[in-house]
Parts: sequence; C-alpha cells; structure tokens
Amino acid sequence: MAEIKFIDGGVTAPQGFTASGYHCGIKAGREKNDTALVYSEKLCNAAGVFTSNRVKAESVKYTQKVIAKGKAQAVIVNVGYANACTGEEGAKVAQTMADVTANAMGINADQVIVCSTGIIGQQVPVEKIVSNIDNLKAALSKAGHEEARIGIMTTDTMYKECAVQFEVGGKIVTMGTMCKGSGMIHINMGTMLGFITTDCAISSKMLDKALHESILGTYNCVSVDGDTSTNDTLTIMANGLAGNKEIKSTGKDYDAFLAALNALNKIMAMKIAADGEGASRLVECTVKGAKNVTIARGLAKEIIRSNLVKAAMFGKDANCGRILCAMGYSGFEFNPDKTSVYFSSKENGKRYFEVTENGNESVYSDDSIEVIHNGIGLSFDEDKAEKILSSEAIEIFVNLEDGKAEGQAWGCDLTYDYVKINGDYRS
Repeated sequence: MAEIKFIDGGVTAPQGFTASGYHCGIKAGREKNDTALVYSEKLCNAAGVFTSNRVKAESVKYTQKVIAKGKAQAVIVNVGYANACTGEEGAKVAQTMADVTANAMGINADQVIVCSTGIIGQQVPVEKIVSNIDNLKAALSKAGHEEARIGIMTTDTMYKECAVQFEVGGKIVTMGTMCKGSGMIHINMGTMLGFITTDCAISSKMLDKALHESILGTYNCVSVDGDTSTNDTLTIMANGLAGNKEIKSTGKDYDAFLAALNALNKIMAMKIAADGEGASRLVECTVKGAKNVTIARGLAKEIIRSNLVKAAMFGKDANCGRILCAMGYSGFEFNPDKTSVYFSSKENGKRYFEVTENGNESVYSDDSIEVIHNGIGLSFDEDKAEKILSSEAIEIFVNLEDGKAEGQAWGCDLTYDYVKINGDYRS
C-alpha cells in the first residue's frame, strides 16, 4: 500500500483549487461567514452522493443534474436556510446561485455545484448572495480554505477539513476536503455537506465508483441523532493537474486513489461524530469476528445510534445490557452466546483530535475493561469503568467470534444540550 501523508490546506491543497468565504448577511444574527466558494482553474471530472431522504432540497435536485453530466468547476454554498420544502421559488433560487457564480467565474451554470443548509421551509434571500458574489470571487485564494471552512458551518462548533498526499503512477497526487455536520446526522449516502477536491487525473466513472465504495465504511457509518437530512451532499472534483496517467479502470492506481479517499473520509466521519450537537464524547464502536463486513458495520452503527447507549455514555454508565439489546433488534445476524463486549478510552482522551502526518491512528489504551463475556454480564470494577467512560473519546469493542470480518461506526453521547439546541433551532 502506497504511503499516505496528511497535510494542511483542506480543499485548496490540490493544485489548481482556490476557495473563499464571506459574510453575506443571509440570516439575521450570524456574524461569521455564511457563504463559501470553491473554484478550479480547470474543468473537473466530478461525482457525488446525495441524501436518501425522499424530501430533497432544491439545491440537491440541481446538483444531482450537474453531477449526472460528470463535470464541474465550482461550488457555491450558503448556510442559514436549507432551500428545502421551498417549491418552484426554491428551484429558481438554486438556479440563480448557479447563474451568478457561473457569470462571475466565466463558466457554464451546469458546471456549478450548489448547496444550501439551515432551516427547512423558508426561502433563501438569494439577493444577498447575488450582491456579494464579486466579493467571494475577489477573495479566492490558496489560503481561502480557512474562510470557506467557516462559511459552511451551522451548529458545528469546530471546522472540519483534511488533506492528504500520495503517489499515483509516479506522480504526487493531493486530495483535500471540508465538510459540515453536527445535527440531523444519520448518514445514508453522504454527509450533511461535504466537498472533496483532487488534482488526480481520474475519469468521472471511476470517481463515482470510488466515492460510492468509500462512503460505505466511512460517512455511512456515522450517526448523531438518527435523522437523515434533506440536504446530504458529498461531491468530489478532479482536475487532473497532478499529471498522472488518467485512471480509467480498476488496478494499482485506482487502489491507491481509493485508499487515500478512505483515509480522508474516515477522518471526516470521526470529526462529524465528535462534533455532534451538544456532544461531550466521541464514541467509536468496533465490531470484530463477524461473518461479513455488512454485518460488522451494521451492528456497530446500531450500537452507536441507540439513544439508550448514547445516554449511558453521557452518564459514564457501563450499562452493557443496552449494547446487546441494540444488537438484538438490529436485524443483523450474530450469536449472542459468543459475544463479548469491552470498553476502552482513547490514549489522548480528546474528541477533537489532531490529525498528524500519519492521520488519526485511533490508538486506544491498553486499560480496557470487559463487561460481557459470551453473552453474560460480568462483575467488573465500576470505578474503573467510570474512569474509562469519563474520557472524551471512548471505544466500545465487540467480539462476535462468528467469522473474520470487522467494521466500525462513529457517534457521540446524548446530552441535555442536544435538546436545547434543537428545541430553539429556528431562532
């Protein structure tokens, strides 16, 4: 496997990409950037995945048409209003956002990815974006990822970005990303909003294949609150400026690209889970010994999405019966009589982890505690368990002894603050 090196720079780390963020005043009371623009100097091959919710935002509908053609050169994003449940007027807003971006950048409107996020059912004051598009264009730069990553945040408390370098066909290839997501997260096809850029030369068909393959073990393994958003969008643009021979089929080069994409997307999935609305803990669940990967991932996700498990994590309560209970109603095959469960804490103890050159290595401490063995609850040291569960980063480890497959999922605890945030969201 080729070496993957984590670097700074987010979506502007790859060659040919610039970005900007700007405060257009879209929603009263917001003082930080509320709009972001990402631009490639060269037309890109593109792919995307979108929400499985039958209720789709108008921006999603528009961007699906763009992605269907396999080409894109710019991304325009607003926060504050989701442009969902907005009908014909909302469709015109999405088109207007594409039109003004295209006019400013000298490209075609069907090459502009349009995204919105925020309150559902209210119209986006698109005139505020129209009147500030020149400011967004003027601010485009390699350093602009720092403003863009802020411009896509809603209830997020931390920006989320990452970038990697790796080798394809003897050329150094760079891939960068930024995303937002904190609440209404039960991902099933994408993330709340995510954008990936790369200077790799790769066809739209292989981009689509890689993206759909990658999300299965990364973004689709995240759940904060069980709600799948109307706006989930994850797109990738590849401009080919790295100069490698274009990837048009599976093989060594495709495998290197997919490995880098998986590494990038796993970090972002963990960052979303760590910043779940009101969260105080990142909860990672690893299921080993399953008959296949689908079962392992499915059980892991069912555990971290359980409100009772999430509440126990908040209360530092090693209530292990809730874990087996969640597995039992999941619909996935396993043998309870061979199942063992452990708790451990991440060595650095922080949910807002730093991404090092080698990525987040997910190293958990040796100080773990077994709470269930072969389906039977054990007597264990409650003080030790509480100490482990007091960490900001917790692992629930499940061993099934049914096979050799492994899967992971990421979530967070359920706190009082989650209710406060969502009980007062529109204001």
